[in-house]
Amino acid sequence: MKKLYTLLLLSFTAVGFSQAPATYYNAATGTGYTLKTQLKAIITAGHIDRGYAGLWTTYATSDRDMGIGYENDNSIVDIYSENPAGTDPYNFIYDTNQCGTYTNEGDCYNREHLVPQSYFEDVTTSFTRTDAHHIVPTDGKVNNYRNNYGFGKVNTATYTSQNGSKLGSLLNSGYSAGAGTPVVFEPIDEFKGDVARCFLYFATRYEDQMDEFYASKTLAQVPAKVMFDGSINKVFSPTFLNILLTWNQQDPVSAKEIKRNNAIYARQGNRNPYIDNNAYVTAIWGLPALSTQTFDALANVSVYPNPANNHRINIETEQILSEIQLININGQLMQEIKNPNAQNNTYTLENLPSGFYFLKLASENQSTVKKIIVN
Repeated sequence: MKKLYTLLLLSFTAVGFSQAPATYYNAATGTGYTLKTQLKAIITAGHIDRGYAGLWTTYATSDRDMGIGYENDNSIVDIYSENPAGTDPYNFIYDTNQCGTYTNEGDCYNREHLVPQSYFEDVTTSFTRTDAHHIVPTDGKVNNYRNNYGFGKVNTATYTSQNGSKLGSLLNSGYSAGAGTPVVFEPIDEFKGDVARCFLYFATRYEDQMDEFYASKTLAQVPAKVMFDGSINKVFSPTFLNILLTWNQQDPVSAKEIKRNNAIYARQGNRNPYIDNNAYVTAIWGLPALSTQTFDALANVSVYPNPANNHRINIETEQILSEIQLININGQLMQEIKNPNAQNNTYTLENLPSGFYFLKLASENQSTVKKIIVN
């Protein structure tokens, strides 16, 4: 039986821009790794070390649930327990639930270095240990499970937190293929972009030390080393760079991140440029590898008319598609449609703004990408 999917793309998510001073990024004029080095200079100048204990003070304004689209209850936003679609399993009160000791999830929150402190502790300044842009408040017990593993897409979980964050072996397929099956930690979808942009910040702010960090530890000492390649330019290994770029694309900059970036700037005097202007990510590292596998059934998909002249395209395939993504040339995920209903073998996308797009079509664990132009 043929399938017809009518998808009305009426609303598009715009990347949020934080409140950087008007001239803050004036010197960011290059492209590629030259741009990354320019951004390093910008975000290093004025960076104030507030001390490790000072992180608690920073969290008072940077990580409170107020005006960011969640419960608005002024609790600490913990990426390992926050439930964006319902009631949180528990909450942390800013000044009463700081770790301390813990036995169970929900006992207390601590200061988690998303890039494990053990990775850079032998070649460090105080800034890497105290920089709030890559140190976030998280549940102490869950952070203990995460340990010093890298981040990635989990295949089979050996541990799952109460909001669905997972520890397990890396899924060696799709956008996370190519690195074998090391143990990794996976945050929920709501916070994958947040984590990615923290890593990209770290790779930029501490650019000139990335090779030293890499050389100072073995993989056995710090499993998160698998994420890096030892260079000061690219910084990340191919698989994990693709994971970070994919997460950055799939989970755009949020109100939570914008508020956090502004609060940290007020405290320590520097900003995360990838929150202020997410296009910097693509300008430096490029787009993620959108299609890691193309299988025969989707190889015959037909997209027409292309170019489209009436802001409408048709996608004809006999496969049941599990997901359609529309991605602009800057790598921004404009629309994501999961498990669309079907009639007549033809998917129709309407009301498309003019532009050049990547159209990603997925069925089960495999996908293909088509380039489309809308006149």
